[in-house]
Amino acid sequence: MKLIKRIFIFLYQWLIFAPIFLLFTILTALTVMVFAPVFGSRYWGYVPPRWWSRMTCWLALCRIKSSGHENLNSKQSYVFVANHQGAFDIFLIYGFLNQNIKWVQKASLRNIPLVGFASEMAGHVFVDNSSPAARANTIREAKKKMTDDVSIMLFPEGARSRTGKLGHFKRGAYQIAYDLRLPIVPLTINGPFDVMKRGSLCLKPNKLELIIHKPICTENLNECDIPTLIDESRKIIHSALWEKFKD
Repeated sequence: MKLIKRIFIFLYQWLIFAPIFLLFTILTALTVMVFAPVFGSRYWGYVPPRWWSRMTCWLALCRIKSSGHENLNSKQSYVFVANHQGAFDIFLIYGFLNQNIKWVQKASLRNIPLVGFASEMAGHVFVDNSSPAARANTIREAKKKMTDDVSIMLFPEGARSRTGKLGHFKRGAYQIAYDLRLPIVPLTINGPFDVMKRGSLCLKPNKLELIIHKPICTENLNECDIPTLIDESRKIIHSALWEKFKD
């Protein structure tokens, strides 16, 4: 039975999932590229990709569970931080967080045909780590996006986990939150490592879980408190990981 299941998933992935996903990706990118420059990225840079992300999760036959939405105010801007298990982190967060977000993402994604340009039109921020000055400019660009209840989303680990477990958190997201006096919202992601882990193109339908924790206020903090803020949010994210993903 296991062999039959693997064969079915393999055929489904390459004969059904991949062609439909590619079509949805192209249509979404073209929609954003056409409408966002004309009518603004607030709606057209968020809603079409949100439905693209939802359809991708459903098309991948994943069971979705999300919780903690009551912790958020739709009129408030936040800095969201999450662990980074796999490629489906993006689809899970974009599709089911239900907050208008801009991504701070790797500069290499700009080179993906259609998707890179669509991301730029949608108002996402590309990280440039070539020098300290370039990194500072990235942070300035991210700050410009934080208007009209739009939030930003970052993975403090910087790259997908190779084991599914939590890695070291970098400072960038927390510096933005501190400078703008915006709440940090930790998100715990479970499952994407099982669905498609780093370095693999093999789809394994599974459960995906998004847990939205309570915002952490930054208004009364000093800059020297940022390391403590990083540790606190990391512990919160770690606390809700499935046992197999805990240290």
